[in-house]
Amino acid sequence: MSELLRQEIAATADTIVVKVGTRVLSRADGQLDEKHITRLAEELSQIRERGRRVVLVSSGAVGAGLGRLGLDRRPTDLAQLQAVAAIGQTNLIETYDRTFRKRGHHAAQVLLTAEDTQDRTRYLNVRNTLRSLLDFDAIPIINENDTVAVEELMTTFGDNDRLAALVTNLLGAPLLVMLSDVEGLFDGDPAKPDSKLISTVTRLDDSVRALAYDTATGVSKGGMASKLEAARIVTAAGENAIIANGHQPGVLGRILAGEPVGTLLLAEGKSVSPWKRWIGFSARPRGKLHLDPGAARAVASDGRSLLAIGIVSAEGEFNKGDIVTLCDENGQELARGLTNYRASDIERIKGLKSDRIAQVLGHRPYEEVIHRDNLALVAAQPEP
Repeated sequence: MSELLRQEIAATADTIVVKVGTRVLSRADGQLDEKHITRLAEELSQIRERGRRVVLVSSGAVGAGLGRLGLDRRPTDLAQLQAVAAIGQTNLIETYDRTFRKRGHHAAQVLLTAEDTQDRTRYLNVRNTLRSLLDFDAIPIINENDTVAVEELMTTFGDNDRLAALVTNLLGAPLLVMLSDVEGLFDGDPAKPDSKLISTVTRLDDSVRALAYDTATGVSKGGMASKLEAARIVTAAGENAIIANGHQPGVLGRILAGEPVGTLLLAEGKSVSPWKRWIGFSARPRGKLHLDPGAARAVASDGRSLLAIGIVSAEGEFNKGDIVTLCDENGQELARGLTNYRASDIERIKGLKSDRIAQVLGHRPYEEVIHRDNLALVAAQPEP
């Protein structure tokens, strides 16, 4: 059954987002492995030549910069690190482009920051640009704009995992492939021989996320936590994700042939609309609404709009039209939505029936605080 499912997913994936990390692209000394990048570019070209659209989210700019500058260690000074990334990005793109040009394809560099996906107008501009690049038979190569992204550079790994997930949702791509230096998600320490590779994950819940951490140290194993978070974003939007070993020759071809490679994380439900993808996973929340158990259940399980009567409290300062997070009584995030009321008004009408809103505010522009059409679930829901 799992094999047939993989074959169906592979056959219907007309657009694929591939994310490759620094560990896959770098040698043991931390510098860029140009032979490996050339091989990866060959595989991406083959995918494009078979009629599929492919987008690459690639790390490796810092590693490439180290090689260009003859440095043997990663700078600790932020400005120097950003300079190394800027120099390395050129080398990284050149390495990909050499192979693509030999096969008649164009490499297109796209550098993004978080704000490019959070702001609705910029989000749509990015989507339109990527679609146009694909129409031109180009292979977009996306990276975080390390020259200006301060917080992103200071983290160890995982930044581009999330970026890849957001790009997958932005394009509505049916499949995200994350290439790592491990075979996939294991039920224990991958270094131990008794640990087994998990072939398929049907629900990405807390028990699955716990497998990404070392129980003794609490530290993420091989950056797996960030990959599972990226998979959560994609699967919650109704698409599929695969984590596989990027060091295996031909790994992308095998995945798209439906072979049992890596760990497949299955979509949770139907594909979510582009509008709700932006609300749930790209837009920046400006505040929180804490719900009572009844409202949490109505929103998460029944897909209903949020009414004032189910709100316990509002947190933060936000206005009408802002995106807010919806939390249950334990503070667990359930959904995100576009609010019809500002925070100060919600504090006045919380717990009230809708027909009493006008008595308190002097008017009732909306019956719902958040309409279900402007609400996106972001967490795996308990099984019935």
